[in-house]
Amino acid sequence: MGDGATDDFTAYGPSHWIVLGIFALGAVLSVWIGRRERGEKSSLFSRGFGLTVFILYLGMMTVLFLPPAIDQSVPLRLTDLATLVAAYALWSRRQWAYALTYYWCLVLSTQALVTPALESPDFPHPHFLAFWAIHLVVVWAAIYLTWGVGMRPDWGSFRTVVVVTLTWAAVTMTFNSLAGTNYGFLNAKPSTPSLLDAFGPWPWYIVVAGALIVAIWALMTWPWVRGASRLERRRNR
Repeated sequence: MGDGATDDFTAYGPSHWIVLGIFALGAVLSVWIGRRERGEKSSLFSRGFGLTVFILYLGMMTVLFLPPAIDQSVPLRLTDLATLVAAYALWSRRQWAYALTYYWCLVLSTQALVTPALESPDFPHPHFLAFWAIHLVVVWAAIYLTWGVGMRPDWGSFRTVVVVTLTWAAVTMTFNSLAGTNYGFLNAKPSTPSLLDAFGPWPWYIVVAGALIVAIWALMTWPWVRGASRLERRRNR
């Protein structure tokens, strides 16, 4: 373009495919590095990774949320919580933080990679970079901790994420109603195409999406619990 302007981001355009390629490469490296650290309570890489995620979040807050606006600058998006929790999980390897990272990032953040609700100019606009940097690193964090380091969810983890998510939804919907905002897309669908379009109008898309997510989380828990039970039985023989 002759005036130097940047085209708007388009899902599954060239920049999106490049991001997905970077994601795949980072996922492989996350598993490889994590497996070299199995058996360690923590590591310099894990803490550095967590600190990097936190710094990226502060950068995203600066880029996306300034100047302050009631519909942009309140950290009520699940992405905000997932990023902070992922940073803490990488730093501390606490089970509750890992559980939230596992369920939130592998389902909700991955969905953002596939159907990004990004209304921004394309690369290298700061909004583009901030959006993808955050969504990539939190999914990498979940992959690193699970298939790399070897942390595992259980039914207690499942209950934790359901209770915390329901609490977040109730608080955020109340705030949206009072402030006229739409954090978490709980009070209206995103203006860009997303999986929510297949779930009917408000509020039914929330009910359907919520039930589907809980079912997926249960399916993400069952194989690990079953595998742990089999391993325990073998040890007791």
